[in-house]
Amino acid sequence: MSTDTLPATEAAPAASGSTAARRNTLRSRRRSNALRTLAFMSPWLIGFGFFFVYPLVSTVYFSLMKYDGLNAPEWRGLDNWEYVFTSFPQFWPALRNTLWLCVVMVSCRVVFGLGIGMLITKIKTGAGIFRTLFYLPFLAPPVAATLAFVFLLNPGTGPVNTLLEAIGLPAPAWFTDPAWAKPALTLLAVWGIGDLMVIFMAALLDVPKEQYEAAELDGANGRQRFRHITLPNISPIILFAVVTGIIGAMQYYTQPIVASKVASGVMGGSGVTFVPGYPDDSTLTLPQLVYSLGFSQFNYGAACVVALVLFAFSMAFTALLMRRRGGLIGSGD
Repeated sequence: MSTDTLPATEAAPAASGSTAARRNTLRSRRRSNALRTLAFMSPWLIGFGFFFVYPLVSTVYFSLMKYDGLNAPEWRGLDNWEYVFTSFPQFWPALRNTLWLCVVMVSCRVVFGLGIGMLITKIKTGAGIFRTLFYLPFLAPPVAATLAFVFLLNPGTGPVNTLLEAIGLPAPAWFTDPAWAKPALTLLAVWGIGDLMVIFMAALLDVPKEQYEAAELDGANGRQRFRHITLPNISPIILFAVVTGIIGAMQYYTQPIVASKVASGVMGGSGVTFVPGYPDDSTLTLPQLVYSLGFSQFNYGAACVVALVLFAFSMAFTALLMRRRGGLIGSGD
């Protein structure tokens, strides 16, 4: 007998039962899909928890504690934050230097990397040689490259100043002058521009040639083609270069501390105390403060405060660039 001939009181329970069965099947299927997705994501979730969430929570916790790495932590509340922002004289110069490097050094690297990439893509003969020559400095170890630059820019005997004096130009004191120390570090960063050059070259070669040909037929000049065709096509690569450059500048540690040590004549060793930032805190950065507070002064609470400031600025810069990326590189209209 079909359900059409069943009484209403018997057909209704059968229909509700089949609906409930379908719901249970869908619920079970969704649960199994969710479990399968979690299984595939578990390596990332475990790594994210252990290597990001746990260190971040621990940093916030220790920023509220008095802790020297030996004795048990003692609650201090916001005392560490007050000490860093009001009573620690090196914090604000380090913050200004770090922001300066984020703006000036990153901008110079992006501009020169893009310019050299465009130049090499235009070369018809010997492009491989020039590409190799520009990329080789990037392979130099940071310590060795910094040592070489300090000796090249030595104000007394360096070949750069000798050449500048020979042609009648003023010879800066470079790493021994507070006004020139950060520009010298910027020159060092621009010298190792090979990584960005290769990335920009790949992006430029991927721009459709048909768009350039159409623009030429419309009478567009080189500047107009660059603005309306090149920039819109490589805008994601420019954003990537800027974001990664700012993150790198926020972690800038090896080059400034090596340069300041060599320029000051203090290379470290047994019984030798070195205060980073020579000359006059002009090369001091926030990562150096984290190391100095944590491993020289054993003030882990204050070191965690500086680390959280670094994290906050990195996140703020990245979020701003992601939201303003159109204004950062210009529109293609």
